[in-house]
Amino acid sequence: MNTEEIVAPCSPRSGAHLALRPLSMERVRITDGHWARWQRDNRTVTAPHAMRWLEQDGVLDNFRRLVDPAVTAERRGWVFCDSDLYKVLEGIGWDLSHGPSEEFGRFVADSVELLERVREDDGYLNTFVQAGLKDRYADLTRGHELYCAGHLIQAGIALARTTGDESLLAIGRRFADHLVAEFGEGRRADTDGHPEIETALVELYRHTGERAYLDLARQLIDVRGHGVIGPGLFGPAYFQDTVPVRDQDTVVGHAVRALYLLCGVVDVYLETGEDALLQAARRQWRSMVGEKTYLTGAVGSRFEGEAFGDRFELPPDLIYGETCASIASLMLSWRLLLATGDGAHADLIERILHNAFAGSTSLGRDGFFYVNPLQRRSPRPPAPAGGKPLRTDAPGTRAEWYDVACCPPNILRTVASLGGYLATSDDRGVQLHLYMPSSVHAEPAAGEVALSVATRYPEDGVVRVTVERTPASPWALSLRVPSWCRQPALTVAGAAVPAERDERGYVVVEREWAEGDVVVLDLPMPARLTAPHPAVDAVRGQVAIERGPVVYCLESVGGALDLDAVEVVVGAELRVERDADLFGGTTVVRAEGRLRDDSAWAGEGWAEVATAPAAAGRPIELTAIPYRLWANRGSSTMRTWIPAART
Repeated sequence: MNTEEIVAPCSPRSGAHLALRPLSMERVRITDGHWARWQRDNRTVTAPHAMRWLEQDGVLDNFRRLVDPAVTAERRGWVFCDSDLYKVLEGIGWDLSHGPSEEFGRFVADSVELLERVREDDGYLNTFVQAGLKDRYADLTRGHELYCAGHLIQAGIALARTTGDESLLAIGRRFADHLVAEFGEGRRADTDGHPEIETALVELYRHTGERAYLDLARQLIDVRGHGVIGPGLFGPAYFQDTVPVRDQDTVVGHAVRALYLLCGVVDVYLETGEDALLQAARRQWRSMVGEKTYLTGAVGSRFEGEAFGDRFELPPDLIYGETCASIASLMLSWRLLLATGDGAHADLIERILHNAFAGSTSLGRDGFFYVNPLQRRSPRPPAPAGGKPLRTDAPGTRAEWYDVACCPPNILRTVASLGGYLATSDDRGVQLHLYMPSSVHAEPAAGEVALSVATRYPEDGVVRVTVERTPASPWALSLRVPSWCRQPALTVAGAAVPAERDERGYVVVEREWAEGDVVVLDLPMPARLTAPHPAVDAVRGQVAIERGPVVYCLESVGGALDLDAVEVVVGAELRVERDADLFGGTTVVRAEGRLRDDSAWAGEGWAEVATAPAAAGRPIELTAIPYRLWANRGSSTMRTWIPAART
């Protein structure tokens, strides 16, 4: 398997433990449609917006004040806010794979010059510690020193891979060398309370070939689970520090921490082949998906500790569902897809992208949700203009920024690098995992392949793949058939062929191809009602509306409809319609519903079964919109799970 450096966030150095090989972002381009527009807005709106907030929030001044006597302001922000700058730089780095930008070039150059001046002679760099507010590594439980270092390293790698400029990476590498000297070979037996450094160190190893970085990443994984971090505010489980990684069976504690750690675990497996690491990650992923993941792909059911809850603890209204946790779940699923080839991981990526992730960001691309509920019982106050709500406030509309600003730059870097998640290759052929209008270039064993993908997915399920270039020898094209699709259809060069999924969830066509051959995969997507697992008590007796990979919701703006009194009629027709006036044009689902008259409950809210009011109400038509679009018309009520009524 070809293992040349891949211009993507996850670029395994060894092919020995890969089931599928990622493709460089320069070989996969999103060419049109919703995601291409978002990538353009990411460059023209989100990135400049983030750069302004780094100034307004004092993040850049936190660095300047250490070297510029003219900056006299006290340090501002949380202990970990250095990472806000690093994630913005990483997002800019991946964006520059799409072409140069004078504005971004200046920002990167100015940032590198500033960081070079601030860093200490041994490579250490942290504005909180350097401001005299803490000693080095004196509070690894909450200090985030290694976490911030990890984001610095990843920003440097992004810029090095897309532009060839390694000036920022040199700063990150000096810090990594310092960490190796400080922690490596067991010199310290503890680790950072917030995982992130592990996957960054593995990626640095991949980029440089320096084994010490990989060894340190593995060490930091090995020490976790032995009580080395301390109880902190929420106990050691919050830090994934009660059970050794290889023995853990389910995700626990702070959701982002848990999933970033597992990203590092799979990264170390991909370079070392230690099967116990892969199996531990797979067990935890399966537990997460089967018992702790919301319909939208969101994770983290508890505000307390931003944490996973117990099995099937999935309240739709009390959910935390942090945007960063959805991104972390996507990152982990991608790594497991590369390791196993199992399309279930791509299914989850798709669910996250079209729902939890897409719903996190306003249509204007300059407003963001930190918390992503599946039900809003009463309208919340809108986010303050120009203000920073607390991450626990969960305002009624998307905020420009947050007191903890981890999510907006995380969205920025994910959108910029999205092309790296669409397709892979192996010696046998090419695999398409996510369906967007795109161009794909790959080089399986047979030779160079070029494909173009045309689709309106998920507006409809027709995916048209044209072979633009092909070797003379046979090769295999694999197309993922999502688990929600019941009756896929396939034509190859105009002839119908069986669309049978293989054991990994793909329909595979292997043949001698000719330039101009067209493969059409048709994934019918009628609207459907989805029932929850019986153990999810919070939504028992309710159903959700889905169509294809898209989760729908009911939204009431201005109190037009009491969503607490609404029921949907199970068994009635679900009509899929295009509403040209709504959000500039979107597909809605019309459903037969009932509006209960709750006056018979006499005000108590409960009654004996024998005397409870009959389940009946006034017929109404319900209009469900894609979940990703809610809260774009002002504060509102919303619900995805709807009480079910029978015909």
